[in-house]
Amino acid sequence: MALGILIFVAGIFVMILVHELGHFVTAKRFGIKVEEFFVGFGPRLWSTRSGETEYGLKAVPLGGYVRIAGMNPLQEPAPEDRGRLFGDKPAWQRAIVLVSGAITHFVLAFLLLVSFFWVVGVPIFGGAQVVGVSRELEGRPSPASRADLRPGDRFVRFDGRPVDDYQRFLAYIDAHAGEPIELMVQRDDRQIPIRVTPTEVRDGKELVGRLGIIVSQAVVGRDRAGPIEGVADAGRAMGQLAVGSFRAMGQVFGPEGVSRVAQLLTGERDRSVDDPVGVIGAARVSGQAVAAGQAEVFFSLFAFFNVFVGILNLLPLPPLDGGHLAVLGVERVTGWRIDQRKLIPITALVAGFLLLFTVSLVYLDVVRPIPNPFQ
Repeated sequence: MALGILIFVAGIFVMILVHELGHFVTAKRFGIKVEEFFVGFGPRLWSTRSGETEYGLKAVPLGGYVRIAGMNPLQEPAPEDRGRLFGDKPAWQRAIVLVSGAITHFVLAFLLLVSFFWVVGVPIFGGAQVVGVSRELEGRPSPASRADLRPGDRFVRFDGRPVDDYQRFLAYIDAHAGEPIELMVQRDDRQIPIRVTPTEVRDGKELVGRLGIIVSQAVVGRDRAGPIEGVADAGRAMGQLAVGSFRAMGQVFGPEGVSRVAQLLTGERDRSVDDPVGVIGAARVSGQAVAAGQAEVFFSLFAFFNVFVGILNLLPLPPLDGGHLAVLGVERVTGWRIDQRKLIPITALVAGFLLLFTVSLVYLDVVRPIPNPFQ
């Protein structure tokens, strides 16, 4: 689990860095002065200056920023910077600088998906596999621990039937509480016969059989795509992730989503696997996916995260990149010059909401994490 979390955290760091590099490189390419390039917010941990730009890290790794001369409406630009300010450049150059950050997320997601289809491959499922064993069940040693079942064991047969359907196998265990079951388990290169009797436990209003194991669908192979097919598959997956991102934004930031988070914060509801998560929650789920042997979940989650953030950045709301693009578009169409200082109340409202929402999700991820979706 720790490996998956570390990979996800490293991926977030790279995502932030590449996003800001998009703004930085395009601004430099068009001769716009870049004053600062920082990853993180809050107190400065480290910085160095090279030429006219200060580079560094700050204490709160929840984002980053590039300070481009002329974009802060409250800062009077230095006279010597005239001609190199953001507002001095043609509209098309400013648009490229603004949109370049969001584009990096789509590129990262696409490359990640292509790598998945080429190198990892779509899983071919073949039954059920143990990913965890509980030592006790109902206050007694669990049937799985008594039978010496181990993580990695793959169920081959149950009472003479092949384990070719994940749900049918679990339903069979549920229905045979207190009755011995003959299992055949694949462990490494050996097949081991095991006799086990499920313990009767209450699941809601029903009494069902349990072995005391965490089970996932067993991956018996991988279908890896060729170069052209992999690119096509990644393109289709990008479209699905984009649709899913718009749907998720409506659910999360809409009245129902905000109300749900408020209820969770006040303890009025139990958290479920369908609830929104922050960076910490996403990292935890990624680690759980890796621990359960479901690499496809890890890849799709991180790709979705990139597409979601990329689309979010393009929403026409200040202080998001899309808000600046919207202002640029209005100026281009009307010929008017918009005073950015008049947008400060809207900017503060949007930024405050996003910050509060993000902090709320981080808090919930720490004190009330969602259940493990792979158990």
